[in-house]
Amino acid sequence: MGLAGDEGIFAEERKKMIVDIVNRNTKATVNELCEKFAVSSATIRNDLRELAEFGLLERTHGGALQKSSVNFELNTVEKEVIRVDQKKAIAKAALRYIKEGASIALDAGTTCLEVAKLLAPFRELTVVTHDLNIASCLDNSTDVSVIIAGGQLRKGFHYTIGDLAQNALKDLNVDVAFIAVNGIHCEKGMSTPKFETGTIKRVLMNNAKQVIVLADRDKINFVSFAKFAELEEADVIITDSGADENFVENARMKGIKVELA
Repeated sequence: MGLAGDEGIFAEERKKMIVDIVNRNTKATVNELCEKFAVSSATIRNDLRELAEFGLLERTHGGALQKSSVNFELNTVEKEVIRVDQKKAIAKAALRYIKEGASIALDAGTTCLEVAKLLAPFRELTVVTHDLNIASCLDNSTDVSVIIAGGQLRKGFHYTIGDLAQNALKDLNVDVAFIAVNGIHCEKGMSTPKFETGTIKRVLMNNAKQVIVLADRDKINFVSFAKFAELEEADVIITDSGADENFVENARMKGIKVELA
């Protein structure tokens, strides 16, 4: 039996759940979604059309497919509505690796932004980042010092890339680097759609005593275009409880600490 109809579930929440279903199963049909949400086929087709226009899935005759190209990447605004609860849980778990008086690097992205939102209580903390949203989030945190790397702005993503950003970061050594990924795979390593983005991640990792990768379940076993690190270069991987069990087991066999938030 499906969920309650339109009166029982708001349209925007339904759309978020549709994206989640398509990403989890790689596809979904109109009939399946009609049964799931107990709404008309016209309603589902309208939802799929809007989600496809927003770039969150691929529209097909009779349903939708996951947007899974190795070069595809949602922009920051689009990412903010995906896996919100999981990202918050991952961020909360990440706090255990931060000590007062430490220096940390926060990679660009919405999961690292969730970490930044929780840093206000820390004293004498130094945060290095190239993400404008993270820097802005910490602007009013009186005991948190923020160093932001300038460079070429990647429009739509609110962070800097390029030689200027790399040069600003390369001589800054930190206790912990929190790294975001678009894909993480036991054999294929860590990857991202843009080579320039991976280069920045590489710099942050090289300058950290400890590397902690933050990756929700959708990133697990996905391979994006540009590989920037081997899996074994992560000291810790924090993911959510829905992560693929085989990946978790294999990563732990490689000596990596995997924490389920």
